[in-house]
Amino acid sequence: MSQHHEAPLRVAIVDDEELARRVLREYLASLTGLEVVAECANGFEAVKAVAELAPDLLLLDVQMPKLSGFEVLELVGRDVAVIFTTAHDAYALQAFEVHAVDYLMKPFSAERLAAAVDRARERLARRELSPLPGLSAAVRPAPGTTTRVLVRDGARVDVLPIDQIDFVQAQDDYVAYVARGRHYLKEQTLAEVEASLDPARFVRVHRSYLINLDRLTRVDLDERENRFALLTTGDRVPVSRTGHARLTERLGG
Repeated sequence: MSQHHEAPLRVAIVDDEELARRVLREYLASLTGLEVVAECANGFEAVKAVAELAPDLLLLDVQMPKLSGFEVLELVGRDVAVIFTTAHDAYALQAFEVHAVDYLMKPFSAERLAAAVDRARERLARRELSPLPGLSAAVRPAPGTTTRVLVRDGARVDVLPIDQIDFVQAQDDYVAYVARGRHYLKEQTLAEVEASLDPARFVRVHRSYLINLDRLTRVDLDERENRFALLTTGDRVPVSRTGHARLTERLGG
């Protein structure tokens, strides 16, 4: 009679410190039924690894250069379990909000990691995954303080400084950030975008559009007497009656 063997748990290690990655690999080597499929030194490598290798579990540092652990999670979505490994206790509440399997404070023991991996197996077996709204809330900066937007395109991450964004357009369940002559699609609502951007720089001129005031040339009327904003890029963005009032107020009359 043949015995059924479960597929090994596929694990990716993400930490900017080589020593920390080596310790994790040594700890994991003593556990059965898992395979380390990627070792990443930064968040960009982690997003690429998730897209290309589809690990079941991320062992994820929180504070890393370029992308934080929470930003990595927001970009890769919900189909992966995560155990945070960090030297800082300040992010434990955020980890709870994104339904992390565990939050391990460095230095931790092999036994502590093994227990967390067991919990990850159980959660994956029950298909309990992180809710995306929770992820978004955990990584969202204070209102109006966003300095950059991260957009995932397959295994690539585009980083858009907000001063490079010309306008933002709602498109069904997505928004399109228009910058550098390209459209960058992200699963997000325009209301969330509006709340994250500096209101002194970005104005909602229509239910489907936000514009960067630095790009505004003038507001004009088309042949049907509908208002539109003409941007320095040559783009024409519709302006509603409410949007025009908001724009007039923002520009000081």
